[in-house]
Amino acid sequence: MNSYSFRKYLFDSTTFAYLVGIFYYKFFQPTEDNFIQNLTDYSVKFFAAIFVGIGVSYLFKTIKIKTLGDVLFEPPHKKVENTDLSLLKSFWGWHLLIFFFVTLWIGIEVTQTSVLELMDEQGFNGAARLFKNLMEPNWTILASAILNIIQTIFMAFVATVLAIPIAFVLSFLCAKNIMKNPASKAVYFLLRTLFNVTRSIEALIWAIIFSVWVGIGPFAGMLALMVHSIASLAKQYSEMVESVSEGPIEGILSTGAKPFQVIWFAVVPQVLLPYISYTIYRWDTNVRMATIIGLVGGGGIGNLLIKYQGQGMWNEVGTIVLVIAVVVWAMDQASAVIRDALK
Repeated sequence: MNSYSFRKYLFDSTTFAYLVGIFYYKFFQPTEDNFIQNLTDYSVKFFAAIFVGIGVSYLFKTIKIKTLGDVLFEPPHKKVENTDLSLLKSFWGWHLLIFFFVTLWIGIEVTQTSVLELMDEQGFNGAARLFKNLMEPNWTILASAILNIIQTIFMAFVATVLAIPIAFVLSFLCAKNIMKNPASKAVYFLLRTLFNVTRSIEALIWAIIFSVWVGIGPFAGMLALMVHSIASLAKQYSEMVESVSEGPIEGILSTGAKPFQVIWFAVVPQVLLPYISYTIYRWDTNVRMATIIGLVGGGGIGNLLIKYQGQGMWNEVGTIVLVIAVVVWAMDQASAVIRDALK
């Protein structure tokens, strides 16, 4: 079984097992209030769903019915040959639609989405009063808000600057087209896993960790943003490296160049401008994130925001929100202009 067939088979088995599992969950709930019994019941259904998913996927493969996995993971030359993309006239189309709408249905139930609650008059009036207060800022705290937003901007700036060189170096170690031999692949998978775990932990949680480590303040917020930025930038940078043209690499290799020289002269020139563009965007993102991590002691304007929000001083909160909105807008405009200039 080649890699295309394996990924197709794995995808189809997973989606079919998912649909069967949803069916079990919705229509065959445990009736007894017993933890052990319920755990056993759910475990049996879980493994049953997996086996059914594998069986159904194998059946469709045997009778050669084109599934969603075939469309997504078939080899490039077959994608060119098979150009029929009609959803309602193909099995894979119904496979996609059922998967999507079942997931949407479950999502609506899990999130307890309710139009009636959204239109509730009492709740709407309460929200209207809150917005009214927010739209009447208390300008007496404007100076304090400006000083705190300046601190927030510099937190984001320092975090981004410190993250850039680390992410730049590590990005090449996370690129599949660079790390080809067995030892390099081990490093590649290790770093990819590490960065995936790091990115899965939100900057808010990192801010809590560093607030305990170095104390409450902007230093903890900066460290939280830096760690999160390293993981995010390294991932984005590595994907840019993986998308470079192989021609310059082969040309440099033909001269007998060493790996470092290949990277410096064949890869870096191709990714430098996208690197700069995304780094500017990351700084913009960090400014927005910095306003939030202050809520847990990460310094900056978030500290001021949580102070007034906790006391229900919504006019003061309105002032802070306005300052944040102006800064975020200005950063977005500035980063857009710089990115356009780099094209």
